[in-house]
Amino acid sequence: MHIWARSLACVLSVGAMMAFDAAETSEVQPGRIDVLRVVVSPSKGTSTVTELRGACPPEIATHTDSDFGAGQYVLQAGFAQGEAAGASWTLPVDRFPLKFDSAEILFATSNATQATTTQWGVEIWEGTPTNGVKLADFASDDLILPHLTMPPGTSGTIIQFMIDPEDPEQIYISDNGTHAYTVAFRVIAHNQPGNPCISSPPTSANAFPTTDVSGLASPAGNWIDMVTGSFCVCGEGWKTFQQLPSLCTPSGDWVLRSTYTPYGCNPGSGACCMGDGSCELNTEDACLIDGGTYEGDGSDCDSTSCPQPQGACCLEDSGDCVDSEAEVCAAFGGIWNFGESCSTFVCFPEGACCLLDGSCIDAQTPEGCAAAGGTFRGDGSLCDAEDCPAPTSWCCTGDGGDCFDAIEEADCASFGGVWGPAGETCDDSNGCDLSGCPADIDGSGDVSVDDVLGVLSDWGSTEPSPADVNGDGVVGVDDLLAVIAAWGPC
Repeated sequence: MHIWARSLACVLSVGAMMAFDAAETSEVQPGRIDVLRVVVSPSKGTSTVTELRGACPPEIATHTDSDFGAGQYVLQAGFAQGEAAGASWTLPVDRFPLKFDSAEILFATSNATQATTTQWGVEIWEGTPTNGVKLADFASDDLILPHLTMPPGTSGTIIQFMIDPEDPEQIYISDNGTHAYTVAFRVIAHNQPGNPCISSPPTSANAFPTTDVSGLASPAGNWIDMVTGSFCVCGEGWKTFQQLPSLCTPSGDWVLRSTYTPYGCNPGSGACCMGDGSCELNTEDACLIDGGTYEGDGSDCDSTSCPQPQGACCLEDSGDCVDSEAEVCAAFGGIWNFGESCSTFVCFPEGACCLLDGSCIDAQTPEGCAAAGGTFRGDGSLCDAEDCPAPTSWCCTGDGGDCFDAIEEADCASFGGVWGPAGETCDDSNGCDLSGCPADIDGSGDVSVDDVLGVLSDWGSTEPSPADVNGDGVVGVDDLLAVIAAWGPC
């Protein structure tokens, strides 16, 4: 539990008073309003969370029009020790079930001559106090919940009571048929209690709950739980303001409000089985968007067995195909193909392979065809039925000045050009080399020591170079041997 208090720079003025069990009134002009915020973690006893965030924003339930800031308030100075100020709110049916988030009430003192300490409590009810069930109550003990301590003088304090939204023990309120819930703040012990119905507690030494000055908006929604005793004329037990004698009826609503979160509008979450057999927690909408199968609100992955995906399992030993899970396929040494079905998937395709030189080889696998630099034409294809494209290469003008790529040999001959080896491009080292003497690296007209030095200077290079005499893409031993073999005049 974390407690924060802050001072607000405002002036609180209080008008005429009404009394319960004792007709005590007091004019007060508080110089400040403090806030005592108490965030309770029922299971942990402590919390550092103060912001409420969720899929649905909290809603406010209130009868008072007060903004809990500076203004005039009525101090209920006849409020006796043991009594409780409460409010019930009737909500639309679709708000239930709901989660209680927080409640706050304004207490004030009038010309206190000493610091006052009030022991207080808060109660949450399903329905109303007379037809419902009390779900929870908390009482200040100055350890987990601090007492309300106010300084001498005239001042106000807002008690803000909150449930830590991250605590596993939340307060959920169902509809008991009245479509209502109630929150009440109780004065468990005054600083000086007085004698109920005979002598009221002194306003100079106690704090009291307040009502607003704008008129009583909800006579049936404001409650008080009254003590009993001799000369008590207002009644005893839980009463709405509407049920009180006119002498005892306050002129305004309790300065009390609550926030709640409609539980029904929070999207449910549960286990979502994905197409790959994995499981993740998600909302139903998000699960369906991701292509999963939603297992229902409240389900979890630990207790959900998601169906594992089927795939085509190709078995090399038999050449067969079996639809199975990946784990089963691997256990039998098969090759698993996710999302495929044996009814449409070909495990071991063979067909025609078109090579770069325009020739064709039958009964090749896709892998074997690719290794040969060819193009696989599809399972069951035959060279007799395939029109393999003619090979292309670079084509140079007769003087070697211009080079063009992807020209078929017949077309290059029609142009009167010089055609290179099949599959080559103008970027290859021998493209448009019309010298007829590729070993003449320096172009001197003969092959000599200078050409050997040219090979050695580019040794190991894979960049296009005249030193790559054999055109294999790397300058090395074969190029040096080619220079030596061509030694002499070109």
